[in-house]
Amino acid sequence: MKKNSKTRDQLVNELRSAYESGASIRNLVATTGHSYGSIHSMLRESGAAMRSRGGPNHRGRK
Repeated sequence: MKKNSKTRDQLVNELRSAYESGASIRNLVATTGHSYGSIHSMLRESGAAMRSRGGPNHRGRK
């Protein structure tokens, strides 16, 4: 069953807010039950400033 656009718009806004407050995409996946790809797409659609990959121990390629 497809959700109406208002519900999806609310979800997108909530995801953006949580992501911009520091939540990771994987954390959002765990809390919403949506796939990584769908969360990523919704964040991009919302205009969220995407962070670079990796956590505090992430090192760039050599």
